[in-house]
Amino acid sequence: MKKSSLINKWLLTVFLMVIAACMIFPVFMTFTNSLMTENEIGHHYYLIRQMTDQNWVEKNPFVTLKLIPDWVSYEQYEKILLETPNYLNMFWNSAFMVVPIIIGQVVVGSLAAYAFAKLRFRGREPLFFIYVMVMLMPFQVTLVPNYIIADRLGLLNSASAIVLPGVFAAFGVFMLRQFMLSIPYAFIEAAIMDGAGHITIFYRIIVPLIKPGLAALVVLLFVDYWNMVEQPLIFLDDVFKQPLSLYLSRIQEEARGIGFAASMLYMTPMLLLFLYAESYFIEGVQMSGIKG
Repeated sequence: MKKSSLINKWLLTVFLMVIAACMIFPVFMTFTNSLMTENEIGHHYYLIRQMTDQNWVEKNPFVTLKLIPDWVSYEQYEKILLETPNYLNMFWNSAFMVVPIIIGQVVVGSLAAYAFAKLRFRGREPLFFIYVMVMLMPFQVTLVPNYIIADRLGLLNSASAIVLPGVFAAFGVFMLRQFMLSIPYAFIEAAIMDGAGHITIFYRIIVPLIKPGLAALVVLLFVDYWNMVEQPLIFLDDVFKQPLSLYLSRIQEEARGIGFAASMLYMTPMLLLFLYAESYFIEGVQMSGIKG
């Protein structure tokens, strides 16, 4: 290997390590700060003022980042899990919205993607073009029609107003179709010659071959809908029906010290899901042709 190539490789490695460190630092800081006590967090992250004879004097006008706690404490986790019932309530609200959306979109999206990728019918390409156009539209464009339809159907202030549009979203159809296009049509022709119908072909041939694509879709959908803010903010008026993503923005109004623990618990499901499906996720995204 040439010396210049080796130097470039090391420079690229160092650059990527710096980028990775910048990405990991907020997560690491959130975790370590979640193990601090309320007083320690208040001392480092809020203005602590001292009363003098005439007025208030700020002792600490700037936030001082603290990575290592003076001593490890689980006080924040005890408060968020045992003394803050709203957190667990909204955690399950998020789960009851996100899980049906993922299951529904995987089922509906995979079946629709199979039709667009492998079935030959009139108007297939124009119809898929409409799907793509809907997917490319900003969320704000489809927000008003979705709100009107939910209002007409009497679904406002219920999880169905969020779940149903999510189940029939176009992203899953687009992603899985791109993945299925890589499957040779000869597989389907051979199965048809053996007397298999399209349902059998789909479940026996297509689904086993697109497992990486399904895993990638599940991860992307979970991250997207676990972090949703606009939909529940507009469709759900009842605070007790809103998901955890909205509660985190208000948690500091109730108890600022437990914000780090709440954030850590909030990101844990996403981290575990990604670590579990990492290999499938990377392979699925690569084969689908989707770029970040």
